Amino acid sequence: MKIGVLQIEISITDAMSLKDKRRVVKSIKDRIAHAHNVSIAEVGALDEHRRSILGIAMVSNDGRYVEGALSKLVDFVRLVPQVSLLDYQIELL
Repeated sequence: MKIGVLQIEISITDAMSLKDKRRVVKSIKDRIAHAHNVSIAEVGALDEHRRSILGIAMVSNDGRYVEGALSKLVDFVRLVPQVSLLDYQIELL
């Protein structure tokens, strides 16, 4: 069994309040969760209105598949117009 963990740090430059940030983050989380078989949560920078850290986990029997799928999620986040990708880490356990 292979477990993949992806941590993504994003900047939401247009957010003027926590409400604006949470609307954007919820949209991203919902789109990822509905399109992919992963678990996702906001895990850091909860009280900062222009930054968020998302944690994404995936389990499979093929490590290459997990790494490829998580890499595609990074590419997806890069294309979201409301955010800019600051940093990411993929870890296979």
